[in-house]
Amino acid sequence: MIRFEDVSVTYDGAVEPTVAGVDLTVPEGELVLLVGPSGVGKSTLLGTVSGLVPHFTGGTLHGRVTVDGRDTRTHKPRELADVVGTVGQDPLSHFVTDTVEDELAYGMESLGLAPDVMRRRVEETLDLLGLADLRDRPIATLSGGQQQRVAIGSVLTPHPRVLVLDEPTSALDPAAAEEVLAVLQRLVHDLGTTVLMAEHRLERVVQYADQVLLLPAPGAAPVLGTPADIMALSPVHPPVVGLGRLAGWEPLPLTVRDARRRSGALRGQLSDSAPPLWAAGPPGAERVGTTPVAGHASQRASRWPTWLSKRRPAPSPTEQTPAETENLAVRRAHVQALHKVDLKLTPGETLALMGRNGAGKSTLLNTLVGMLEPSAGSVRVGGATPHRTAPQDLIRHVGLVPQEPRDLLYADTVAAECAAADQDAGAAPGACRALVGELLPGIADDTHPRDLSEGQRLTLALAVVLTAKPPLLLLDEPTRGLDYAAKARLVAHLRGLAEAGHAIVLATHDVELAAELAHRVVILADGEVVADGPTADVVVSSPSFAPQVTKILAPQKWLTVTQVEAALAETEGAK
Repeated sequence: MIRFEDVSVTYDGAVEPTVAGVDLTVPEGELVLLVGPSGVGKSTLLGTVSGLVPHFTGGTLHGRVTVDGRDTRTHKPRELADVVGTVGQDPLSHFVTDTVEDELAYGMESLGLAPDVMRRRVEETLDLLGLADLRDRPIATLSGGQQQRVAIGSVLTPHPRVLVLDEPTSALDPAAAEEVLAVLQRLVHDLGTTVLMAEHRLERVVQYADQVLLLPAPGAAPVLGTPADIMALSPVHPPVVGLGRLAGWEPLPLTVRDARRRSGALRGQLSDSAPPLWAAGPPGAERVGTTPVAGHASQRASRWPTWLSKRRPAPSPTEQTPAETENLAVRRAHVQALHKVDLKLTPGETLALMGRNGAGKSTLLNTLVGMLEPSAGSVRVGGATPHRTAPQDLIRHVGLVPQEPRDLLYADTVAAECAAADQDAGAAPGACRALVGELLPGIADDTHPRDLSEGQRLTLALAVVLTAKPPLLLLDEPTRGLDYAAKARLVAHLRGLAEAGHAIVLATHDVELAAELAHRVVILADGEVVADGPTADVVVSSPSFAPQVTKILAPQKWLTVTQVEAALAETEGAK
């Protein structure tokens, strides 16, 4: 179905090709998972299938890519639209209409399908992706995860023979991700659809793949093989594979079920050990009942107040209460978005705010930064009332990394962006650039931010905000587009900030990130807090939000491979 013939892509001004030596075939009716570290060219390779590379991105494509016999060099994306459906990393750039139902129908209208066929397919897709209740909603009012489901649905309705998906579950909660993956499985198995998908959250998808295509490094030739064979050598792999490598299991398990079947001996080795207590709360922090703090997402740049783009230096974190809400309620467009939310965050605490898409996380974060006014109750950030505080004063207490990193990036090069961040933060020259290099090495100074991958742009935006070291740091899906190594470096840096007294709120669907970093987890549902407590207590009791290691080793409360490795090393050292 998809044939790559000695394909390489070199962008203008680049010394080396972004991808090179791609010579392989993706058969009809298979799901092929594209994996590799951030910035190795996964999005570029996907773009060659849809024709976006090089017709819209520029650069030079050597070799040939054919899809169902059509050469993408001579067929532009619109001439491939009936065969290839594409969803990129940024769903907002995908939309051309205003409402959910119109967006689902648009692609079919462009292809001239009959109205009765369009109606039937829209209804089928609304049901498949759990969007029926949102059919009349303006797309601009949806959460990031809901928008991603709409973007996926809009390419499903024309019934393409090939689906090209770039990070399709990155903004979805665990339950919604499972629904989308189940739909993809049905398309592959029942309809013979060919799916080529790039995804960093391998714990969600690797077990569904027929084959895995590994891009090991920029410009390196890819390796194609079975999921088990590729995971045995891949530098990026899910926790279940990491645990299998640690325990010496052969063949490596790809699913929690397979790992549990082999985990008896490992559980026995760990029976006399206990997970570390750091996840129960920050060292020296007083627990105040069961009420901490929370946060989540941002909106599009056009909806942001201008002060959010003005980065200012922040003082050392001295506030006793970085953020607090009491009986907080917020109504938006006749919808009760938040209801009786009581939360409190202490200095040095890292909190993971979780919940299904549309649970109210975005509304809560927007309220914390003064973009929304409560309809009842109160909110305080650094002793100030956000919606009544001058922007130049409020921004000294809180820093926000939005879900769309481009909202914070304005310069023409990475070096210029970092220099501006140093100046705004009152930091030593080179501080931001050093942080970029620490979090994700290999980003060139003269690269334009728009030419970075989604993960690289996010890393740059993180460095811009982290340079100022705000007392309260709000991160919206901070691992979207990051591989496991980049995520580990980010975790290490954020732990350092927490140890220095900074309060951190992670709005995330990444359960593995919450397990690695959060002292506490708060789960929102329909605008209300339904769970609030130490990370281990909350996630162990939740099938949806439990990390893979917890599911494998339950009822023991292990959260990460790192914890298990440390415990085993301690046991060996004691012998």
